[in-house]
Amino acid sequence: MRPAIFSHLLIAAEVAGVVFAGTAFAETVDAKKLLVDARAVFQPIATPPAPKDPVQAARVDLGQRLFFESRVSADGNVSCSHCHLPDRQASDGLPKAIGVFGKENPRNAPSIFNAALNFKQHWRGDRDSLEEQAEKSLLGPASFGNPDHATAMGKLKEVPDYGPAFAKAFPDDKDPISAKNWGVAIAAFERTLITPSKFDAFLAGDAAALSPQELAGLRKFIDTGCAGCHNGAGLGGNSFQKFGVVEDYWKETGVGTPDKGRADVTKNDADLYVFKVPGLRNVAKTGPYFHDGSVEDLAKAVKIMGRTQLGASLSDQDAAAIVAFLGALTGKVPANYKGPGEP
Repeated sequence: MRPAIFSHLLIAAEVAGVVFAGTAFAETVDAKKLLVDARAVFQPIATPPAPKDPVQAARVDLGQRLFFESRVSADGNVSCSHCHLPDRQASDGLPKAIGVFGKENPRNAPSIFNAALNFKQHWRGDRDSLEEQAEKSLLGPASFGNPDHATAMGKLKEVPDYGPAFAKAFPDDKDPISAKNWGVAIAAFERTLITPSKFDAFLAGDAAALSPQELAGLRKFIDTGCAGCHNGAGLGGNSFQKFGVVEDYWKETGVGTPDKGRADVTKNDADLYVFKVPGLRNVAKTGPYFHDGSVEDLAKAVKIMGRTQLGASLSDQDAAAIVAFLGALTGKVPANYKGPGEP
């Protein structure tokens, strides 16, 4: 084929939504039909407006400050932000998070961005809310490591500026510096950490927001059955599911000792190897993957999910297209995701 003719066909194919892999044609994607199908299973998100209520605004401001506060930890070095780095889209890039005194957490640290979309918190869903997660983290042996809440709050009370800040955020409380209010304030801040991406522009009706390969990946994502669990506003985070519906997950990930998952929480054998379905927003930036951080490569993780959950053997081309779509879920780091005084 002469170069000029090939160039002409390439342009025509891109307009029609044809995806190329090298010089081989892939499936044609009808963007309008895909938009209809996508809207049936996903919901768009948007950056939340600043709170108008002065008390709520004070709680968000206090929560931002507390999120980056390390003096409350047992070793004085760990804050919430310690495991949620901005250059990793609020994850930490480690298989398992490292907390106080270098202690390893039992599971991978998920991104805190869009965590407000989750119906439960933690991989095993053992925290019902952002408030509970933040409050209980104060006592986590590998999180903040405090022996009790009084010890943790005592450290905050020693910082002069926190008294007025808590009083402004909780004006009706006689003793506002409490573990409960710590959780409420941090959760208020975390609920501002919503990261819309160009996928949301697509859902809003802009068919050109996604590239041809991203459209093909979205089509494959839906048609393969991935959206059966990874749906809603967070593309997951709204249900529990067994990891290894078709095949044992640890045989695919190479883990020697499998995590029993939610069964250790509920003591119910029906919950063996059950985990919260993770939301996929920003997933291209938050590896390594799975609850144990056992897989570094996103394409490999996609193939493992296809086999273990759906009994599907995805080709390299299909996995690459899905990875391209997942990349379209990356949003901007929120402007307020920084500690006090940081530029």
